[in-house]
Amino acid sequence: MANLVEQLSSQARTLSPAERVRLAEELLATVHEPDDEVEAAWAEEIRLRIADIDAGTAKLIPADEVFAKIRHLLK
Repeated sequence: MANLVEQLSSQARTLSPAERVRLAEELLATVHEPDDEVEAAWAEEIRLRIADIDAGTAKLIPADEVFAKIRHLLK
């Protein structure tokens, strides 16, 4: 079995990054069963965040600023 995993892993590395992400998501979906309670909580959180944005009460930070800060912190 380990040999098969190594073969599949080697083949997967030949895929494009987008294809590897898709494969990883598909594989993860087979081992992680969705939890309705967690999904509902995330849906509510998303709804609240959208409402804050629409109301103008959310502090939005441009992505380039976020990424610059992350790069600085990782140095």
